[in-house]
Amino acid sequence: MEGDQIQSFPIMGISSSAPSRTSHHRGWSWGAALAGAATTAAAAGVLVCRPRDPSFELISIGLSTFHFRPPAALDIGLTLTVHATNPNVVPVRYGASTVSILYGGACLGTAQLDAGGQPATSCRLLHLPARLDALEMAHHAGTILADVARRHMELDAELEIVGEAAVLLWSRRFSVRIDSHIVVDPVFLEVVEQDNRSEMQLSLV
Repeated sequence: MEGDQIQSFPIMGISSSAPSRTSHHRGWSWGAALAGAATTAAAAGVLVCRPRDPSFELISIGLSTFHFRPPAALDIGLTLTVHATNPNVVPVRYGASTVSILYGGACLGTAQLDAGGQPATSCRLLHLPARLDALEMAHHAGTILADVARRHMELDAELEIVGEAAVLLWSRRFSVRIDSHIVVDPVFLEVVEQDNRSEMQLSLV
């Protein structure tokens, strides 16, 4: 972070003999110095407290339940292990939220994020229970089977988190929207690659 330069301004001298003469010496201006120091401190405070987008990375997908319910329904449960990072210098608390799992633009299932918090500049693993919609899967049975055959399935995930961050003596509400594009091997449920994008908005009131 580049520091602000504090400039001293010239003080005009007072001549006692020749009205046309002025002093060309530069003196120290305490007012300018204090103003510059205050500006530097304020800028530093803004840079330190400026919110940075958190990151969420899907580490693994685990099959938790797989039951067949007659006449033709599947009960499929997953556990999503997510690596969450809070890069900010203040702790955050957030409310419960739902992760939408999309396949071909349709909602294939959801995962639940419980209310909680995360310390400043920290990382942690979150285990999110997820449930797939068997009826929606049946509607896409042809393409899903084709993805299984070539061991390549593309999913999208959407999540919006609302919470509070403690900034100095006040709490500020924030919201984070996270959009992920994930490629998985549907046979072994392995995460092949992913692209995660997040955007944070911080309320100033």
